[in-house]
Amino acid sequence: MTETVPFYFAGWGSLSDGVTLLVDTAPWIYVLEDHPVFAPRFIGLFEAAEQGRLQLALTTVTVAEVLAGPFKAKQTALAKRYEKALNRYQVVPLSAEVAALAAQLRVQYRLKLPDAVQLASALDIGAAALVTHDRNFSSVQGLPVLTGEPL
Repeated sequence: MTETVPFYFAGWGSLSDGVTLLVDTAPWIYVLEDHPVFAPRFIGLFEAAEQGRLQLALTTVTVAEVLAGPFKAKQTALAKRYEKALNRYQVVPLSAEVAALAAQLRVQYRLKLPDAVQLASALDIGAAALVTHDRNFSSVQGLPVLTGEPL
C-alpha cells in the first residue's frame, strides 16, 4: 500500500502525493501561453504532475474553451498542439449525470454553466480540489477551491 505524503506549494498549501486535481480553463491557458503574470502561479502544479506527484484532470468544456482561442486566430496547428498537450491528462466527459449535478450546483451556488460543469466534474471524479483562477467559486462548500493566490 502506498503512503500519501503531504507536500507544500507556495500559494497552494499542503497536498498529498497522488491526489487528483481538476483544473479549470484559465490555468491551462496561462501555462500553455506562458502568461508572464499568471503562469508562474500555476506552473508548480503542472511540474508536480510531470513528476508523478499529482494527477491533473480537465473537462471537455475546458478542451473547447482552450482550443477556441487558436481557432479564432486561425492557428489550426497551434490548436492541434494544445489538443495533444491537453489529452495527456485525464479528460472528464460531460455525462448526463454530471450535467444533472451541474444544473443543481448552478442553482445552489449561482454559477455560470461552464463553472457548474467544472465543479460537478471535480465532484464526480472525486478530485481532492478544483484549481481555478475564477472567484465565482468563493461560496462553494464541500470541495477545496485552489486559486493560486498567496496564502
